[in-house]
Parts: sequence; structure tokens; C-alpha cells
Amino acid sequence: MLTVAGLVTGRVLQTRALHLLSRWASPALTCTTGSRVRTVSGVGGANGAGGWYGSLSDAAPVHLCENFLVGVHQVSGLPWWLSIAVATVSIRTCITLPLAAYQLIIISKVEALQAEISDLARRLRYEVSVRGRERGWTDNQSRVQFKKNLRRLVSQLYIRDNCHPFKASLLVWVQLPLWVSLSLALRNLSLDRPGGDLGSAGSGSVLGELAAGGALWFSDLTVPDSTWILPVCLGLANLLIVEVFSLQRAGASGFQRLVLNGFRGFSVLMIPIAASVPSSMALYWFCSSLVGFSHNLLLRSPTVHRTLRLPTQRSDTPYRDLLSAFINKYWK
Repeated sequence: MLTVAGLVTGRVLQTRALHLLSRWASPALTCTTGSRVRTVSGVGGANGAGGWYGSLSDAAPVHLCENFLVGVHQVSGLPWWLSIAVATVSIRTCITLPLAAYQLIIISKVEALQAEISDLARRLRYEVSVRGRERGWTDNQSRVQFKKNLRRLVSQLYIRDNCHPFKASLLVWVQLPLWVSLSLALRNLSLDRPGGDLGSAGSGSVLGELAAGGALWFSDLTVPDSTWILPVCLGLANLLIVEVFSLQRAGASGFQRLVLNGFRGFSVLMIPIAASVPSSMALYWFCSSLVGFSHNLLLRSPTVHRTLRLPTQRSDTPYRDLLSAFINKYWK
């Protein structure tokens, strides 16, 4: 349930972020030959979008991400589509992968405490029943005393093992602002509205490089992918992540099935959203999902588990187990 709760929190927050980004989506982006004039629906004037979301796109973290992306492109000398992929892999590997490993350690410690918590609950229930008979407590009073003391004991266990479940959500609170900042940075660069150091000089050259820095069917990264190939690939990647996650939940409860179905719907919803933003953003979202999926597989490795010294026993053949579960669910 802890992993489900963390995934719920992340998906809810990311849904709100996508709603925010969809307000800046550019379905009416058009190009005119020669002058390359672009019209953005919902965006007025040279100053861009106004209001609170305009202020967010002009925030310091967004400008920092703009400088980072341009720096990766200039230092590497790679085309923009590959620079975006390299930047995504670098950030997710250097920042979110260690946090994901820390989350795994916290979850493993909490899981290891469940047997001790169950034993404490059993003994506490007996002690409360004895004390309740001595003092003439009602059933409701006994339940209140049991829950209050159990919360105190569990909190002491979390402090003892330094594994409060809230620490497992640290990944979400770092990854989501990073995801939003990079998305807005790419949007600003694609719409020729960078800020900070890029706003005073060189923004036009960045726009031109992005317009010619794509590959294959998405040759222009400043306009949406009219073929919908990138958005569909993004939706399929997110669906794959959800399905792999669902394989870990044998005998899921009704609430867990409801949550998983919500994730499936969210993955499908991502497709039209990704089709309405510049291809640079859709490419970043697709790369981010692929990197996240690969990190998830990496953290299943028994070698990684031994390195992290996880207290709970894990399978020695996680990939074979995952493949077998996938085949049993979808091919048998």
C-alpha cells in the first residue's frame, strides 16, 4: 500500500501539472515559409502568457533549466533531439535515481517492520482489554486507547529505524518540480520566449536550432508532432509502466484496482496533451518515461538489493518472475 500511495501522490500531482501545461499547449502553432512567423493559441503579445502560470514559466528554476539544456547542447555538439535525450538521462540518473534507491530502502525498512508491528498490536490489544475490564471502559473507549497507543508505538519504531513512510515521498517532491521546470524550459525555448541570460541574446539562434534540430518525422521540435507518433509512443510507454507495476500487486484490493485503472486512463489522456505541445516537450516526456522504466527495472536487480543492504528478502530472479507474470496475465 505504501508504494501505491506514493504512486497515487505522484500521479495526482503530475495530473495537475499536465493540466497546467495543457493551458500552454500550442495546437494552433503555425509556420509561414521564409519569415517563420509562429502563432500560438492562447498566448498574446510578446510578453507571452500572463497571470500566475505566466509567472511560473518565468520562474528562476525554469530559466536555470533553459541554461542547462542550452549548455548540454553547446558542450556536446549533438543535435537538439539527442541533446534533450542526453539531458533527460543525465538528470534522472544523477538526481532521481539516487532518490528512487532511497525510497526503496525506506519502503523495505517499513515492510520489515510489519511483523513486529503485528506482534505489538496483538499484545497491545490484550493489554487494553485487560485494562478496560479493570477500569470499566466501553468498547469505544477501548478502541480509542488501542489506536492511540498503537500509533505511538509505531511512530517510535519508525524513529528507531529512521524509516518514516513520508520519507518515501521525497522522490515525488523533487521529481515533479524538476519535470515541470524542464517542460516549461523547453516550451519557452520552442516558442522563442527564454528568460534569464538567454532572454537578452541568442534566443533567436536557439529557436532556429530547435526548428532544425529534430529527426525522422519530428524534424521541427518547435511545433507539435502532426503524425502523433511521439504522443502515442509516450502513451504506450506509460501504459507499460502501469502494467508492470500492476504485476507486483497480486490479489489487489478494489481500491488498488480503481487506482490502476485511473493510471491507465491518465496514460491515454497524455496522448492528446502531448500532441498539442511542441515536439521538444513530447520528446522529453517520452525519454523521461523510458528512463524511469529502465530505472525501475534496474532497482529490481538482486545485485542492487545487496548493495543497498535491503532488510527484506527479495526474489533472486526478478526479471524472469516479471516475464512469467506478464505472460500468465496477457497470453494465457
